[in-house]
Amino acid sequence: MATLTLTAAKGSFSKKDSIIVVGYDEKSVKAKHKNLIEKSFQLNLKDELNYFSPAFKPGESFEIPISATGHKAKLLIFIYLGKEVKSAGSILGRKLRGKKEHVFIDLGLKSNQIYRFLISTGLANFQWSMKTESKTSACEICVSGITTSELIKARTMIDAVNLARTLIHTPSNLKNPQWLASQTKKLVKPLKVKILAGPDIKDFGGLNAVGKSSPKSGPRFVEISYSPKGAKKEIALVGKGITFDTGGISLKRPYDTMSPMKSDMAGAAACIGVMFGLIRLKPKVKVTAILMLAENALSGTSQRPSDVITQFGGKTVEIINTDAEGRLVLADGLAYADLNLTPDYLIDIATLTGSATLGLSRHVGAMYTRDAKLANQLVKIGEECGDRIWQMPLVDDYKIALRSNVADLNHTADAIDFGGGSITAALFLEEFVGKRKWAHLDIAGPARSESDSGEHPKGGTGFGVRLLLEWIMSIK
Repeated sequence: MATLTLTAAKGSFSKKDSIIVVGYDEKSVKAKHKNLIEKSFQLNLKDELNYFSPAFKPGESFEIPISATGHKAKLLIFIYLGKEVKSAGSILGRKLRGKKEHVFIDLGLKSNQIYRFLISTGLANFQWSMKTESKTSACEICVSGITTSELIKARTMIDAVNLARTLIHTPSNLKNPQWLASQTKKLVKPLKVKILAGPDIKDFGGLNAVGKSSPKSGPRFVEISYSPKGAKKEIALVGKGITFDTGGISLKRPYDTMSPMKSDMAGAAACIGVMFGLIRLKPKVKVTAILMLAENALSGTSQRPSDVITQFGGKTVEIINTDAEGRLVLADGLAYADLNLTPDYLIDIATLTGSATLGLSRHVGAMYTRDAKLANQLVKIGEECGDRIWQMPLVDDYKIALRSNVADLNHTADAIDFGGGSITAALFLEEFVGKRKWAHLDIAGPARSESDSGEHPKGGTGFGVRLLLEWIMSIK
């Protein structure tokens, strides 16, 4: 839930602003309208700041009460900017949570820096709750020094990420594949959305094998198309959308690892957020998002270890562990995109392996690709926007572990125990991408935060939305 609104200041603060925010660094108070603020409230900003003996450390902020005849302003907030403004933005976003205030922000920075600050403010301000007593109060923020285009972009990024977060946080008793497919159609209107179910997805062996375990709703295949005139490049996104993951017959252990599994559709949620953002940002790039939606339940119709399925496109796969279901649905989606679309780039995004989390923890996603240029682009953009990724190796020596005595592949690289579960999962997916320029984003770690801190609430983070939107916007 986005709980703030953003507008660009036409001048300085207004009489209705109740909170005034100024930035500072080691050299000075950063405020374009410094003199006017000082005159209006009988302050010397430098002296007021020095009173607190600032240490100039990330996350530092100070508050002082203010008043003046004819103004509603009651509070001045100093925010330490430092070298990285995202942490400063998140501090402000948290301060404003649940409040209904008119806020004027004057950071005295370049427009692109203010853009980053505002995104972090909007993300840290996010709240989601189904408590009956919960109330959503919206802050109205007016910011000085930002261009109209970057303000629109900031609002879009905030709304797109928070949309993905809202979908992730929604409990799975509401969020089955049918519900998520129907919500998608509403959320990305007016884009073209194709939803397939039942006999129409008979060729998607992986999606059916996983999704038949929960026959009440059954799995869904969703294709979203953004096709602007004049597009010279085409991108296909494939998102894992497991609306809840019990592990199937290979039941998750320990069992307390199961409760966060409503977030196992974070890859699909990221794709929905991206498509939502494209509607506003309007880049000249054709983008198709494929959502592979299923619930991995435990029932009499669940797939079994030793089953052999036929993936989209014809490759046969021996099932080893039913808790490795994500790669099965992704394989169908990747093969579909390769065989039915003409993407210049094919990207999948998924909460795929615990191995990626063990290796990179909660703040960095794992990326696999053989395209050095694409890898460099995504790593650089990830560092800039906050969705950080690290390129991992596709070790060809490990491919022999995918051999099966009864099928083309075994899906867990069980033939030889090399370890490196995130690597072998990526090698499995690579079997379905043809000769496309492909990247696999394993976001099992950063897709979910274990605590309420920084930009992120506890739970779904919306990781990948900023990364993919910024990357798409950079394509010429």
